[in-house]
Amino acid sequence: MDPQAVRRAVDQVIEPALGRPLGDLGIVRDVEVGADGAVAVLVGTTIPDAEAELRRRIQTALAELAGGGAVTVDFAPMSDDERAAVGGLVRPERGIAVGATGSPTRVITIASGKGGVGKSSVTANVAVALAADGHTVGVIDADVWGYSIPKMLGIDRKPQVFDQMLIPPRRHGVAAMSMDYFVEPDQAVVWRGPMLHKALEQFLADVHWDDPDFLLLDMPPGTGDVAISISQFLPRSQAVIVTTPQVTAQRVAKRAARMAEKVNQEVLGVVENMSWFTGDDGKRYPIFGEGGGAALADELGVPLLGRVPLLPAMREGADAGVPVAAAAPGSEAAEAFAAVAREIAARRPRVRTHPELVIR
Repeated sequence: MDPQAVRRAVDQVIEPALGRPLGDLGIVRDVEVGADGAVAVLVGTTIPDAEAELRRRIQTALAELAGGGAVTVDFAPMSDDERAAVGGLVRPERGIAVGATGSPTRVITIASGKGGVGKSSVTANVAVALAADGHTVGVIDADVWGYSIPKMLGIDRKPQVFDQMLIPPRRHGVAAMSMDYFVEPDQAVVWRGPMLHKALEQFLADVHWDDPDFLLLDMPPGTGDVAISISQFLPRSQAVIVTTPQVTAQRVAKRAARMAEKVNQEVLGVVENMSWFTGDDGKRYPIFGEGGGAALADELGVPLLGRVPLLPAMREGADAGVPVAAAAPGSEAAEAFAAVAREIAARRPRVRTHPELVIR
């Protein structure tokens, strides 16, 4: 067995927490190849949560080279100077980089003028559907008062810190950041605008997002402080408006679209949620009425990206932390979310012809 080939294979393994090859990070301490073909690898620890996945990746990368021999992977603590050096390689400049000019990330806000239309469910399931299509995806639970994304994704651990960067936990291929990680169970978040503004800034500036293909923001209802802050932090973001078929919901959802237009944010389209329920007889029942999504899309001059049926599996998946896009692939709802994800991915951002407007 060629020790150099083994070392090259180890160096090419992607570290799961920081998203860089081990060789680029410079954290491979030692690689030993025994006379019997056994391989022993020693790597510097980034965050404890990443160790099991990194061990699996190294063992998979060396399985063929080792020819069935044992591959052991151990971890060693890093000094503060070593961690700072690695942090500088990963994020040479601190501040809001994700979604900024030059960033490859498309930022999509999932918004509506009112609550109860299923923004969080749409956010979680579209994120999982995008990840299933091979995209890298992050989600910010921007509904600071009514956070629910970690529960819907089944995330039961908090972010970890590496060199003053928060590493967001990941589930179903989606990295997520939420106030849920920092608030005691059942505690209410009672904050005014400046504190909300600062929290959102930290979610963007202090989190290692690593330029995902998509960053989705689950927005709170209405057009208040959070929406204004996001328009200032992420002026290049696009918006997806969620409504139900009900005419009243459609009228209120329109306000979120008008808010987006006011700050020169492109509205990608409309998603109609809870469009129908399919009974045991195979018949579709429009419990919340019909036509609200199409009417809103027509009024705004944007496409109807998709219609999502009301399905018990959606509620069950949200409660169990397994979104229907992952729990019931092939179902009506999962297919609807997959179609919405493809529509979003296909609609590239417009070319801006004038500066962004900012509300103060």
